[in-house]
Amino acid sequence: VQLVESGGGLVQPGSSLRLSCAASGFTWGNYYIGWFRQAPGKEREGVACISSGDSSTYYSDSVKGRFTISRDNAKNTVYLQMHSLKPDDTAVYYCAAEHTILSLTRCHFEYEYDYWGQGTQVTVSS
Repeated sequence: VQLVESGGGLVQPGSSLRLSCAASGFTWGNYYIGWFRQAPGKEREGVACISSGDSSTYYSDSVKGRFTISRDNAKNTVYLQMHSLKPDDTAVYYCAAEHTILSLTRCHFEYEYDYWGQGTQVTVSS
C-alpha cells in the first residue's frame, strides 16, 4: 500500500491550490480517505475526509467552505481543492487511508488510519 501526495507549494494569501493523493496496492474505492495537516509546533489535525461507498464528506470548521475533498476512483486519486488560502493554512499536508471507519464523525481522527503518505508542504505567505 502506497500513498503519494502532490500539489503543494508556496502561494500568496487568497490563492488556491489543489492537492492530490494517489494510491496503489489496494482497492481504492473501498477506503475512507482523510486529509490531515501539521503546522510547526502543532499537533496534526484532520481537515477533510471522504467515505467509501457514497463519498460522504467531513470538513473541520477551520476549512469548511474553503476546501473541497473529492475522489476519482478510476484514477485511484483523492483531491483536496483549497481556496482562499490563509497563512494559518501553512502546514505539511498528509493523506491517509483506512478500510473501515465506523462513522463519518470519526474520520478526522488520525488514529483511525493505518496508511499514510509522506506529506506535501503548503506555505501561504505574502
